[in-house]
This record gives sequence, C-alpha cells and structure tokens, in this order.
Amino acid sequence: MYRTQLTGFLLVLLALMSASVVGAETEAQAAGQELTTPEGKSDTPDKPRVPRFSIDGDLAGELSVMTTRYEDTFAAIGNQNSLGYLELVKANPGVDPWLPGDGTRITVPRHYVLPDVKREGIIINLAEYRLYYFTEGKVQVYPVGVGTDDNPSPLTNAKVTMPLESPAWYPPASIRAEYEAAGEYLPRMIPPGPGNPLGSHALMLSEKGYLIHGTNKLFGVGMQVSHGCFRMYNEDISRFVYEVSKGTPVQVIREPVKIGLKGNEVWLEVHRPEEDYSQQDREQLWKQVQKKVEDLRQKMPGVEVKRMAIELAVDQADGLPRMVGERLTRVADDSAGPMRSTPDGNKGEKQRLWF
Repeated sequence: MYRTQLTGFLLVLLALMSASVVGAETEAQAAGQELTTPEGKSDTPDKPRVPRFSIDGDLAGELSVMTTRYEDTFAAIGNQNSLGYLELVKANPGVDPWLPGDGTRITVPRHYVLPDVKREGIIINLAEYRLYYFTEGKVQVYPVGVGTDDNPSPLTNAKVTMPLESPAWYPPASIRAEYEAAGEYLPRMIPPGPGNPLGSHALMLSEKGYLIHGTNKLFGVGMQVSHGCFRMYNEDISRFVYEVSKGTPVQVIREPVKIGLKGNEVWLEVHRPEEDYSQQDREQLWKQVQKKVEDLRQKMPGVEVKRMAIELAVDQADGLPRMVGERLTRVADDSAGPMRSTPDGNKGEKQRLWF
C-alpha cells in the first residue's frame, strides 16, 4: 500500500513539474541542451561544407561550374553542396530545375559582392537569402530560408545568446492559432527528432523569439519559407554552432543591390526577389542601382561605369557579380580638366560618366 501511494505521489509531482515547464516556455521558440566545447577542443567536429574565402576589396569567392547527372535536381544539388534553391535557379536561366538532365553544365554561384555594412560576425541579407560569417579576415557564405511576406524576418542588430543541440520547439501562440484556424492541431511542445522543424541544432538570438536553426525539410533553404526565423541545412548548422561563440553580432539587412571595388574594378550584384521577375520589381531595382552608382561616384569622382553593363545586370538580376566600370587614375592638371587617355592613345577625350 505504501509503495502504491509513493508511486502515485511521484507521478503527480512529475506531471506538475512538466506542466510548469511547458507553461513557462509556451512563448519561447526553443529549448534544448546547451552546447559546450570539450576541454582542449576548439575546432568544429568536421570541416565546413562551404569554403572559407579570402576577401579581396569588396569581393570574395569565385564562380565555378559542375556537371549534372540524370537524377539531379536543383533542390538536391543545393542540399548536397550548401547552395540555395533560388540562387541556383537565377544563376542558370533556361535550365529546368527539376530535370536539368544528364551532362548539363550549371553555374555554381559562389562569387559575392560583400554587403555594405560592418563586416564582422554574422550578416544575413534577406534580399539574397544568404548568411555571411566573417572570421579571421575571411568569410563563409551559407544559404538560409527567411520569413515570408506575411511573417517577415526582422531587420535588426542582435547577438548570439546560446547554441543548442537537439532543440525542442515550443510553437508561439500565433502559430498554434494558424494551425487551429486551418483545422489542424499543433501541440505546445514538439520534442527533438525527425518531426521537429528546428532540425538538429539552433542558435538563439537576443532578438526575442528568433533563431538560426536547422530544418526537417529538404526544400526551402534559400527561399522565403519561415515564420521569421532563419533556416539552414542540418549539415551546415550542425557544424556552424561549434564555430560561433556567444555574443557574436548578428546583423539582418535587406540589400538587393550591392556595389563594390576590387582593385580599380567596379562590380555590381543585383537580386530579384523571386524566380519570376515582374516589371514592378525591375523598376524598383533600377532606381536602387541608380542611387548606388551615384553614391559611389560622389565618394569616388574617378569612377567610370558602362551603362550597357549595368542594364544587363538589372535585366538579369541573377545575383551574379558583374564588372560594370573602373576607377581611373588621373594625373592632376588644372588646365586639362576631367580628361583621360583613351585605349587607342588619343588624349583629351572627356571622361564618360553614364549616371
């Protein structure tokens, strides 16, 4: 009899403790085991799948090509090589993303004009669905899924507060309400495992309710798919959490047009928001490009750009950097004015500035 009562008491106590924990975490996005680096070990357990590029002026990385097999799709290629679905689609116009075919050569878009912000820690550019991680003078670039138009990711300056392994997900009340309106049930807590949308690991941010986390879906990284959090492939986040320390700054920006210098070369990178490219999007991007070019010219009066190259960059808006001009070296001469030597040796031709 005593044993029966004791067992019943313990069961009630455990139930009350569990209810208390769930009640306390209903508005939190995740909870799990905090990662700690084993003593004497500071490196990641495996090498990252993405290269660590040196920075050359405002650019990093390089374009390359790969040859597809018959069974390949862009979604599978992205998952295997840490590339976003949309970045592959935009970089390879005319190629069927679901059946590229055996022996098709496709562009691997790993060449970047770096965002025009302080380059430290983590920078997430919503306009290109990419996460930049700056460390030791180099940069890694990962694809990320971001918030939809209905549930946008916040533009913010935050910090990493905690890395998590095997996170449990506590859906916010707003998400549970969405499920309920659709006639579906979403529990208050989803434990770690294959059904958990946070994937295998996560980074908690100081921006309340937002995470950088893995995913239980193979499709959606590099697209607008989330309720505001930032999704990475599990293969990436499981390594990334060991590289990023607490307190790492996280800047979330929206910069569809990037312009920068590599030596004296002027490079431009333009991103359309979706696979389809509307006239409205085209006009908005053209205005942003004009402003970026004009701002650069104000800072550097010796810059010359080619309108045709800029028009091509806006027309394609494929996220691939293009060289669109150069910074000229001029000899100071009060009588000569804004002149330069032409390629055929004729001197005195006026510098042509298109904007």
